[in-house]
Amino acid sequence: MAIVAVVVVALAVFAVYRLHSIVTSRGSESATAGTANEIVPFNPKHVVLEVFGSPGSVATINYMDVDAQLQQVSDAPLPWSYSATTTLPGVFANVVAQGDGDSIGCRIIIDGVVKDERSVNTVNAYTFCLDKSG
Repeated sequence: MAIVAVVVVALAVFAVYRLHSIVTSRGSESATAGTANEIVPFNPKHVVLEVFGSPGSVATINYMDVDAQLQQVSDAPLPWSYSATTTLPGVFANVVAQGDGDSIGCRIIIDGVVKDERSVNTVNAYTFCLDKSG
């Protein structure tokens, strides 16, 4: 009986030792996998906000730039656009516009893909576009 107990204890100690070495080696590999001087790749995003409308019309445009700062442009001749490139992992794109013509529209394009587009046909039209996935 004593021999069986010693064998069981020895197997338990060996199993704990092996599990500890596996966990420790995985943790140390991920912590030291890169060097401090290694260049981290990034994927810049190209963001375009557009507002379009009736020929000769103007609009008041409120939008968030790529740094999430609210901006306003008064009496902007249409078509109007804002373009920027950022290395941020996500972009919250938002544009709101009201024009003096009988139609107005907006579009958000990120990396060449239209993320949102709307247009309205009415006097003093108001529209907005929003993309929070960018």
